[in-house]
Amino acid sequence: MMTLTRKIKTIKHIVFIALLIFFVQKSNAALPEDIAPKSSPEQALQYLSSIKELRQSKWWPNVAPERLLQNLKTFTTQPFAFYEGKTTNFCAYSALTYIPLSYDPLGFARFMVELYRNGQANIGKTQLRPSKPVRMEAGLLRYKGSLDINPAGQMWFLALADHFKGYLNFFNRRFQKGDENTFWASTNFAKFNRMLRRLFNGNVKAQGADLFRPSIRDLPAHLEAQMQKGLVFLYLNNKKLYRKSHTESLISTPTHYVLLTDIRRLPDGNIQFEYWDYGARAVQQLSPDFLKNIIYGVSLWIPKASK
Repeated sequence: MMTLTRKIKTIKHIVFIALLIFFVQKSNAALPEDIAPKSSPEQALQYLSSIKELRQSKWWPNVAPERLLQNLKTFTTQPFAFYEGKTTNFCAYSALTYIPLSYDPLGFARFMVELYRNGQANIGKTQLRPSKPVRMEAGLLRYKGSLDINPAGQMWFLALADHFKGYLNFFNRRFQKGDENTFWASTNFAKFNRMLRRLFNGNVKAQGADLFRPSIRDLPAHLEAQMQKGLVFLYLNNKKLYRKSHTESLISTPTHYVLLTDIRRLPDGNIQFEYWDYGARAVQQLSPDFLKNIIYGVSLWIPKASK
């Protein structure tokens, strides 16, 4: 009986390792091969598993400690599962979250645990000290899809929106219930690039603006070349992207951020456009002109070499 139990435990251990390797390979697909992550998912999981008792935080009363740790373990092995939720304006924060989850999962896990324990924590060049209304709301968001059962994501998104401000947030700077769906949580292009620079140790090269598209002659070739250097984020008009008929319109404004995971030209001249959006990979085939029409911003993040 004891031998059978040991065999079952061994099989479970092997399956776990196999799944971990599979998820890591899938999740690191957007990182260029010559960029070595600062830490590994295995290190993050070992750290999270070493926390035998995490007390209920007085700062985050609606976030259960066991749910927080489970969320962080899931996102360590499945970065692409990190989802901004339905009807929210969290897409910018969701897109940039791929950086810590793929490049330094151990550092992100430690940051989140510290934020939970102390109500504040440092990440990159920034100290996040969420306001009381934000801390009281985390864990209570509902009707947002999988974000409902992801209090770790709620903490992170709300803290970022509370700290970083741009001109879109000018008339709504203090959180009130329901503001995750309003301009309080919105992100303009300059704010997005400022977050990349302040939160993560890397160089950021940005092209484009909120109202004007970047002047790039061969956009597909340019994006493909940028992906060889680092992580590429796109600021685009997703209303056009998700129309059943990809046609021109008089009104065109960017509203959405995605992580580019692959792009290539097809034999028929169209572009296969793959990106991370709403917690999943999406694939579309678009004409070069339409692709150029929907993209307003291109942000390249390249990690700085460790000293």
